[in-house]
Amino acid sequence: MTDLIRETRNGDVVTLHFNDPDRLNAMTRDMGEAFRERIGGLARDESLRALVLTGEGRAFSAGGDLDMLKMQADRGAADPGTAWRGIRDDMSTFYRLFLSIRDIPCPTIAAVNGHAIGAGFCVALGCDFRYVAAEAKLGLNFTRIGVHPGMGATWSLPRLVGPALAAELLFTSRIVDGAEACRIGLANRVLPRSEVLGAALSAAEEIATNAPLAVRAVKQALRRSENASIEDQLQFEASEQAKNFESADVHEGLAAIRGKRAPEFTGR
Repeated sequence: MTDLIRETRNGDVVTLHFNDPDRLNAMTRDMGEAFRERIGGLARDESLRALVLTGEGRAFSAGGDLDMLKMQADRGAADPGTAWRGIRDDMSTFYRLFLSIRDIPCPTIAAVNGHAIGAGFCVALGCDFRYVAAEAKLGLNFTRIGVHPGMGATWSLPRLVGPALAAELLFTSRIVDGAEACRIGLANRVLPRSEVLGAALSAAEEIATNAPLAVRAVKQALRRSENASIEDQLQFEASEQAKNFESADVHEGLAAIRGKRAPEFTGR
């Protein structure tokens, strides 16, 4: 069987590809297990400076596997009032397979090359930022198929677009195109499909030229700021700056400025 997750690498930048194009990269448990395994290895790779996530073929991911969803619906119908506990636990572990993308300590970029629907779009929302094809259709269509949103949708969406617009999108299951996604804050850039991956890789390579210790600390700071006070965040920033001042990279960065040249950071 073809690897459901394909990995390519260029120096310090890795690209992961959802690799089931005949099924529009539908999110199966097998794909999720393969994804988590790849992420686990990359999370321990201290040389990794940026990661890009994209889909093979014409879709980023069309969302949850319909066969899996039908199985859970049949299970619930066969034992109402009792089966929900087992279904809850199954779905919770399923979410975490794909949301393991949040465990990567370096920046992550979703190159949304085509349609990203439901759980597929939730994984893109789990990345640090997104570049989206103008032709792509994006949406969280959970209520359209009769289920509550999952995969962190109700947590991620309000933080990106605000509570009122998040409510509209989740209640209506409305689908948006790349241009609207960019306008409302779901995407950083909208581009022709053929340019999305190249633009994401260029951004990843630009990130990779910066000091990796500082970049990884910035990711930590942004993540913890979701629940931190300003005073707590200031203390964290001061602590991280103090650590950076002990590194060789800060001396290299300052020397590069004085020498009017590009820095060469080593992550030490």
